[in-house]
Amino acid sequence: MSIREEIERMEQENLSPYAMHSVDSKGRDLPEEQCDIRPVFQRDRDRILHSKAFRRLKNKTQVFLTPKGDHYRTRLSHTLEVSQNARTIAKALRLNEDLVEAIALGHDLGHTPFGHAGEYVLNRLCPDGFHHNEQSVRTVERLEKDGRGLNLTWEVRDGILNHQFRLMPHTLEGRIVRLSDKIAYINHDIDDAIRAQVLKEEDIPRELKEILGFTTRQRLNTLIHNIIRNSMGKNEICMSAEVEEAMIELRRFMFRHVYKNPVAKGEEEKAKAMIERLFYYYMEHLSLLPEKYLRMLDAGEKEERIVCDYIAGMTDQYAISKFTEYYMPQAWQVDGY
Repeated sequence: MSIREEIERMEQENLSPYAMHSVDSKGRDLPEEQCDIRPVFQRDRDRILHSKAFRRLKNKTQVFLTPKGDHYRTRLSHTLEVSQNARTIAKALRLNEDLVEAIALGHDLGHTPFGHAGEYVLNRLCPDGFHHNEQSVRTVERLEKDGRGLNLTWEVRDGILNHQFRLMPHTLEGRIVRLSDKIAYINHDIDDAIRAQVLKEEDIPRELKEILGFTTRQRLNTLIHNIIRNSMGKNEICMSAEVEEAMIELRRFMFRHVYKNPVAKGEEEKAKAMIERLFYYYMEHLSLLPEKYLRMLDAGEKEERIVCDYIAGMTDQYAISKFTEYYMPQAWQVDGY
């Protein structure tokens, strides 16, 4: 018996009957030989962790655009906090931690530079629309590995696609990530907003704090414990009605006071204009796209789709540097005087 088979046997013995076991995966689009050490979801987690798209997350905006400070969240630190929350819940419920972690690490791979501001522009410009959850799946299926994709399992891709609040993954592990994403960004965005002096702790409605807690630590503790207590022994991931409504109301509060705050979002209009100008520039100069994207064009992909793919993959700084290169006058340089 291989190490992988031994791990799969332990999953069958120790995980909840509601867990997604590695041996029960619907598999990959392209069948491939199994690893002798790692079950399929662990292997997917590793593929995402080693991908270029994952590394680029460290230089993509979470909420505050190009903040002057070392401690504001980026899209990468957000992803790691989602993963940590999700694994805590999965472990307590005896669900598949490898599947949870793979979904969590991959859920935002398709995010644009400058966060939702970039997503908004590309959604307006692309005839087929642009949504970061769909782009995350496209990244792992089509864009990574020089166009070959990562060939992930169906369950991981399902969790990535359906992590948004209006959607619902098919596995309990995916549903954990769906909630953990909200828990992470609501709480760490409060922390960042307080650091940026956009918000004060006392601004949060007292009735919500009495339910969820008076500090970030207390709120995280309340939300995670509540999910675990209410989901234990059930074929669903759920919260108590009171805590869920308080979390939703806190999210609404954040939209009113932070996500749409003109101080916090003062640079967004510049970012949107920059993304739009880059889109039209590449549409007129398709030959400037990297070879991988040109091959996709030759294979019949739509021009608008490919340009969106390229821009979505940029980090904030790379987008700024390309915009500067194309639109800002460069200093005249000659030898001598």
